[in-house]
Amino acid sequence: MSRQPRAYRLDDPNITAGAVQVTEEPFDAIEAADGVVVPMGTKRRAPWLGILLSALSGLLLLALGLAIENLIVDLYRVAPWLGWLALVFAVLAVLAFLAIIGREVSGIWREQKIESLREAAVDALAVKDHKAAKGIVQDLIGLYGSRAAAAQGSARLKGLTDEIIDADDRLAIAERELLAPLDMQAKRAIAGAAKQVSLVTAVSPRAIVDVAFVIFAAVRLLRTLARIYGGRPGFLGFLRLARAAFNHLAVTGGVAVGDSLMQQVLGLGLAARISAKLGEGVLNGLMTARFGLAALSVCRPLPFIREEAPKIGDVAGELISRAEAAASS
Repeated sequence: MSRQPRAYRLDDPNITAGAVQVTEEPFDAIEAADGVVVPMGTKRRAPWLGILLSALSGLLLLALGLAIENLIVDLYRVAPWLGWLALVFAVLAVLAFLAIIGREVSGIWREQKIESLREAAVDALAVKDHKAAKGIVQDLIGLYGSRAAAAQGSARLKGLTDEIIDADDRLAIAERELLAPLDMQAKRAIAGAAKQVSLVTAVSPRAIVDVAFVIFAAVRLLRTLARIYGGRPGFLGFLRLARAAFNHLAVTGGVAVGDSLMQQVLGLGLAARISAKLGEGVLNGLMTARFGLAALSVCRPLPFIREEAPKIGDVAGELISRAEAAASS
């Protein structure tokens, strides 16, 4: 027999002493689609695997360098100008490799900066740390101050430097001035991706085309959201963001079957009352929108404070309207 959930006060005298244990939540946390902070599990590290991959990568680089050196020497023996030409190509390859490494490091650094801002904001809001909130606002101005669209908001925030404002008020003002316009862009990008996925999967003749396009749309959407919020992920940074987005999606309930719009599609059987391909397109569009909301949460440098967190209805409500119109016709 299942028991209904109940709430208790820790100072309730009816609770036996020692029956309740309070443990600290993990430091790493991400925001759910409704703005609630969801504690993450402890990260598992595999140092020996990292050492193995690093050692093998070093050996491969040494072997490649030795092979290139032997090639240059052999070409120089055949004709000196061939040796010099090969040396120039090798130098250009090294420069391009260093540029790629620099881009990857810069992208990962910016992602970590955004993550650290979000974690610091959660901590500052929890303890009402005014000094920490002030530093977070300054970091946000540094992150977005160079954008023309954020110039006025940055100026207004700088004018609050000497004002006595609570931590949550200061961060809420920064959210309104700097992040609210970016949230609108992100919601438009998610809505566009969801509609595109819904349309393509509804008319595509084969399932492999559906899968390929859904993956392509998810990759493009994640990169778009990262750029909107100031991230410039390279390949490794993108993989890191994708893992965080999927972890967020898993923690917050997958496709959010409790959402009212998803209940309309699955619970009421709306997709079953119309053509199978149209129903599949609507469902794929909704899942793309749900992934977009998870990606928005991991790319946004602040949790949702006073701004309303976007829901599936905000970015994919048109899909439900389209399906309802098709079902009624």
